[in-house]
Amino acid sequence: MARYNGAYKVTEGLWDRFGDKRVVDAPISEAGFIGMGVMGYPMAGHLAKAGHQVSVFNRTAAKAAAWQTDAQEAGCDAGHLSAGNTPREAAQGAQIVMACVGNDDDLRAICLGADGAFAGMAAGSIFVDHTTASAEVARELYQAAKQLGIAFIDAPVSGGQAGAQNGALTVMCGGDAAVFDQAKPVIACFAKAVTLMGDSGAGQLTKMVNQIAIAGLLQGLSEAVAFGQRAGLDMNTVIDVIGKGAAQSWQMDNRGRTMAEDKFDFGFAVDWMRKDLGLVMYEAKRNGARLPVTALVDQFYADVQQLGGNRWDTSSLIKRIR
Repeated sequence: MARYNGAYKVTEGLWDRFGDKRVVDAPISEAGFIGMGVMGYPMAGHLAKAGHQVSVFNRTAAKAAAWQTDAQEAGCDAGHLSAGNTPREAAQGAQIVMACVGNDDDLRAICLGADGAFAGMAAGSIFVDHTTASAEVARELYQAAKQLGIAFIDAPVSGGQAGAQNGALTVMCGGDAAVFDQAKPVIACFAKAVTLMGDSGAGQLTKMVNQIAIAGLLQGLSEAVAFGQRAGLDMNTVIDVIGKGAAQSWQMDNRGRTMAEDKFDFGFAVDWMRKDLGLVMYEAKRNGARLPVTALVDQFYADVQQLGGNRWDTSSLIKRIR
């Protein structure tokens, strides 16, 4: 739970991590969270556990109601939990509103219009978008929010569902430095690293770099595991050994064994990766970057979709070469 230093809140974990040098959180505040998917649901839960008053919105109202029940059962004050019927209702009165939705169009839909979050937010409040979206929509909404006196931070995350559940996400942000400094302690409720990467859109561009690196790495790991199995090697032992050398990676540590075991019913879905790589290729066309391997791996993921693997973990690339 949160601890308090005068009128300021220090979120769980930061106090013990920093001691007397602790990072002071934003003043005790009300927060909104829009999007109760596999990421947003636990992220909003961490906000509530840290002592924030949290109002949520989800297109399926039952999901928002279930979140309130789970948060209460986790020990959160029922009086600090609520749900809005629209993004605007969830955002009203909140000093910071966060969102994690599907794509650019979903993001525009929950931000703009008479029932959008911006319509319910007061001047001086902050909107933090955790959706993996385009840099273009980040800059568009930054400007739309600015005209209303609202600050906007694009803040996509890495770490997947497990990272969200464990409060250990990596968050890459774009926007104004002064606003980032205000938002950072609140984001830290569910993150192990929160970094300002540059101006509006820089967070999304950094997430694209992340996805480019993952795509190529997973194809290489797929070929390595498939080769080792064809060669008759004990892949658990192989991964133990080469994981201590230059080939080590998060994907090897966390996906190598499950790839060898043909297990993919968890993790970051192929459909989501293809959406992300679509954003990457769009931006590459705009900025002139050459991404031949990424383009190829994107087509390999299309093959996995043809195998029925839309919801399989991204490590399922190996399925197409076995």
